[in-house]
Parts: sequence; structure tokens; C-alpha cells
Amino acid sequence: MSSIELQFKIEAKQPGKILAELRRHMPGKSWSDVRRLLQARLIAINGVLCIDEGRTLTPGETIRICGQPLPPPPADDDVAVKYVDHELVIAEKPSGMTTLRRHTELSWSESRRRAQPTLDESVARLIARHAALRTGQRLRQKLPRLLSIHRIDRDTSGLVVFARNEKAQQLIISQFAEHMAVRKYLCVIQGSVADQTITSQLVRNRGDGLRGSSSDKLAGQQAVTHVRTLRTLGQYSELECTLETGRTNQIRIHLAELGHPVCGDIKYRGPLNTLLNDSSNSPRLALHASVLRLRHPVTDQILDFHTSWPLDMQRFLNGLRVASR
Repeated sequence: MSSIELQFKIEAKQPGKILAELRRHMPGKSWSDVRRLLQARLIAINGVLCIDEGRTLTPGETIRICGQPLPPPPADDDVAVKYVDHELVIAEKPSGMTTLRRHTELSWSESRRRAQPTLDESVARLIARHAALRTGQRLRQKLPRLLSIHRIDRDTSGLVVFARNEKAQQLIISQFAEHMAVRKYLCVIQGSVADQTITSQLVRNRGDGLRGSSSDKLAGQQAVTHVRTLRTLGQYSELECTLETGRTNQIRIHLAELGHPVCGDIKYRGPLNTLLNDSSNSPRLALHASVLRLRHPVTDQILDFHTSWPLDMQRFLNGLRVASR
């Protein structure tokens, strides 16, 4: 992970765009100076690379000026399409790419979108490109339509399903709601935890501005995570986490509240008002959606997909294994 030269939190009630905030916190820097920081991939917002000078900030966001360039944003060729038919698509998302574009970004130009693509946009282009190659026809301007079922965090890698029509979308969403679909994640934590089922009520603000668990049994939404240890790597553990529910940041929150946050997680570093150190040197959030199992909405066939850790995390795990000998 890149070293930090300067970090600050947005406190203003109505902050402006990223360039203006950088100038405000870096006296003496010109507009050209702060623009070059963005172009050199030295700016992160909430730990995520920002290269868009039109990015509008919100209160509470953390801006980091790094001492070394961050990796470039993932592109279409970093996405793997695992399955396509007329009803659905299953793809493997790289870390660093959002599943869907934020509502405030829908008006972006095509060139601005291409600079930091989202998974649904990349998958649509890949499907269109494959169809053009297969048929020998020109690439169509109109891309195939993909409908959202679920999403995974920007810095999490792994399997995501999209529907291609409203009927398939509703049938697959109902499988998720009725806990018929299976979703399993791999993650790495410092220390070890007993195999267990974690159940809590997740609320949007646990008291420090972050999502978290509430002692009020009537508050928020119930979240259930099943945790199993796969192997121990010295001072670290590789876990398999099965989602019974799919709340935002659920696995990250549950493990952090146990006192064992996911390696590379800069957002959830422990229970409320606790900041735990991360000495793992993980290259990014060590969380990967490795299993996705559901019934096809038309044929009723079981679709069962598995993926292993991407290469960056395999190297990280190999390093932990070697160090543990």
C-alpha cells in the first residue's frame, strides 16, 4: 500500500469538488499543482484512487495524498465474464472497480466513464465485443442491458450476477431474499477466530458515522454471517464466510467487531471507538467473493461458480505462508 504524505477529513457541511478542497488544505499550491496530483494517481478518497477532477465531496470523507502512485483503475480487460445467456450474466469483478455507477455519476460523459469504468458497463462492452467477433459484424453502438441483482464492495473482488430482463431480475432477487442463493467469500484476518455464526442488527450509524451493530434488537436490519477457518498462516488466518443475509459491508463489520478486521481494510479497523493496527502489508482489501450458486430463472438448473484468489492476493498469501514457516 502507498505511503501517506498528507491526510485530512472533510469537515465542511457543503464541501466543494476535489481540486478546490486540495488547494484549501495545501496552501501555496496552484490549480495546476493539485491537478497534476490527480493525474499522477496520488490522490485517494476513502482509500480509493481518484483521478476525476470533477468529483464532488461529501462531509466525512477522508482525502489522502500518497507518496507513491496508486495502481491504475481496472479496465474492461481486467473483468472475466464467466457465463452469459439471454437471462443472466455472471462475471468476476476485479478489486478497485465499483459494481454499479453511483446515481450522481449517471450524467458523466462517455470519456469520463471510460476513465473509471463500472462492472456493469465493462461487462456490457465485453458481451458486445464478443458478439461482434462471433458474428463478424461491426460492434453495435447500443450495448446490451444489464439489471442489478446485488453488488460487492469496490475493493472486494469476485463473482457478481446481473439479469438481462425484468422477469429474470425479480426471480433471482427472490432467491437472494429467501436465502436460496449461496454466496461465500474468502478473507484474511490477523489472529484467529472460532468457527461460528455471527448475528447482529446492523444500523447506518453505530455512533461514529460508520455502519455497525446495534444492541437494539428492533433497530436496523438483521445480518447473519457464518465463519469457518480454512487455514492458519502464522499470525494470520484465511477464513470462509458464508452470507445468510447480504447487508452492506456485512463481513467487514462483523469481523472488525470481533476484533479481527479483514487485512487491508482501512474503513473498519475494530469495534466502536477502537483502532486496531494492520501490519499485514496486504496490497488491498483481503476479501474475495469466491462462490455463487443459484437456480437459473428459466431452466431451474443449478448454476454453481467458484473462483480462487486473484494473483495479487495469491502472492500475498504465499508471503504469509513462507513467513509462517
